[in-house]
Amino acid sequence: MDQPRHASTEAVVTAIREIAGEHGLEIRVSDDIGTDQVSRRTAAGAFTALDTDGSLPHEAYVELSGPPAVTVHVFPDGDAKITVEGVEFADVPRDRAPAFLRSVLGGLAHVKGRFFPPGYWLTVPLPGDETYRELIPFPYLSPWLSRALR
Repeated sequence: MDQPRHASTEAVVTAIREIAGEHGLEIRVSDDIGTDQVSRRTAAGAFTALDTDGSLPHEAYVELSGPPAVTVHVFPDGDAKITVEGVEFADVPRDRAPAFLRSVLGGLAHVKGRFFPPGYWLTVPLPGDETYRELIPFPYLSPWLSRALR
């Protein structure tokens, strides 16, 4: 199954807007455009707005009304950091961010716990046998995480 390619940060934000609309969620987006504005550009010179190839890097921070509380930080380098109920998934490829959100909002994401070693993990399955799994860093579960417990 071919996954859609999102060639730019704006394409990912547009896809996230569509997903939020499907689920009736409010969305808030803040954009940073230019090398002097984005958070992870160190290759460009000081006080410059363009990359060395003449393009403007674009970074976006997206907040979705919950539950669950979800934020997506899309970086110009082609990756994203997605936080679900305080659980951070770093380095998710930008192209996979919409599928990730569909899994979370569609009820496919789940929490598993273990007695040894003790802890809870949030698992987000994506189409194509791809799964993201992160340790929940706090000892309690939010109401949304508790509902997702298996």
